[in-house]
Amino acid sequence: MDGIDCRKLQEYFNQIPGLIMIDMEGTVFYINDQCARYFQTRKEDFLGKYIKDVFPETKMMENLEIEEPTLVFYNSFLGIGISMHVPLYEDGKKVGLAEYDMVQHSERLYELSDSYKEFLDQELKQLAGELMTFEGTKYTINNLVGTSEPMTELKEKIISTAKTSSTVLITGETGTGKELVAHAIHNLSSRRKERFIKVNASSFPESLIESELFGYERGAFTGANREGRKGKFELADKGTLFIDEINQMPLSVQPKLLRALQEKEIDRIGGERPISVDVRIIAASNENLENLIKEGQFRKDLYYRLNVISLYIPPLRERIEDLESISRSIIDELNAQLGKSVNDIDDKALEMLKRKKWQGNGRGLRNNIERAMNFATGNILRSEDFQWDQSAETLNINLPDLSKTKGAGLIDRARDDAEREVVMKVLEYFNNNKSKAAEYLDIARPSLYRKLKRLGID
Repeated sequence: MDGIDCRKLQEYFNQIPGLIMIDMEGTVFYINDQCARYFQTRKEDFLGKYIKDVFPETKMMENLEIEEPTLVFYNSFLGIGISMHVPLYEDGKKVGLAEYDMVQHSERLYELSDSYKEFLDQELKQLAGELMTFEGTKYTINNLVGTSEPMTELKEKIISTAKTSSTVLITGETGTGKELVAHAIHNLSSRRKERFIKVNASSFPESLIESELFGYERGAFTGANREGRKGKFELADKGTLFIDEINQMPLSVQPKLLRALQEKEIDRIGGERPISVDVRIIAASNENLENLIKEGQFRKDLYYRLNVISLYIPPLRERIEDLESISRSIIDELNAQLGKSVNDIDDKALEMLKRKKWQGNGRGLRNNIERAMNFATGNILRSEDFQWDQSAETLNINLPDLSKTKGAGLIDRARDDAEREVVMKVLEYFNNNKSKAAEYLDIARPSLYRKLKRLGID
């Protein structure tokens, strides 16, 4: 394989009709120009989609476990189709499958000698290895379902944001799709061929989050890897680093994060020299960072550095007109995962869904639809298939008397009064069990304790 010109190889791949690649979950992560023209669509309409949703006739899912290139015959919209299925490997581990559609070049059937198949296999492996370094970029802007005015505006902002390299702060309630938006920005940006690295600030104790972000040198602390370790910033160099739940970032780590943003360099734990990094930061929060600043839990200078571009994702209840299309999209996705064949949802069930407040937003909707699909006996979801959990409901909460709230700070006081009543109702509902209350409110326990202190709740 020595001496192969990668540029010419890419050109050659673009001449092959129907070259498409999927990962082990069936998600499309590569499609060439010829394949897009073959389907009379854009590449973006395939990337990040489940293969059966965009190409129902394919047998790629059935052949995910093959070990050698295999010829496949199938019925397509053009008649009898002939494909070559080639397993993709990275570091000896199978990472997916490539399909080479031969329907327009049947003469190549006679050219598939062992050496030719070996060549194609090896080069597809190389290409797949490059593409799989995208780490986690399985969503595109096409995964943002909805045509409501708020969603249309959000998509327009995402497209504009992707053209810049500025830091982005994504806000919105839990379950609204903040990570999905981060993926979409990365995949539309000039960094889309580089890595997308994710770190959740709430997933690590304070003692570990620093090493997770910035890495450490050999022997930096007891138990450290003997060779040292790169942190997320280094891994994301030239690409995008998505910091989820930035509101949970410990105060002790925030100055170092600020320095990384300002100076574009980081210090490993135990390191003697700074390391330059070129990373675009996308952060997300399900809490109001300005409130955390007032409470002394978040640095104001870090907030301003993060909040260069602000994207707010509206909750489902503010775009309820999107619920039907979102529900149908969820059903299609779950059919593949659950082995179901639900093809519709009746009007009564849809109207019932639209009456819910959806505190869990899209995530809560998905959970309830999945539960209903497991109970459904037919191929149509009906209202009686749904067994509601509390995440889909709202507690009976009354807003405070706003007529008694006047003057400066009207909105802040009204918001605090309403939030106080919500929290107290939830605590009462769960007999003051703060763990269950935090879970119900979909916030971390430290966040709940901060709210209790701020709102004056004992």
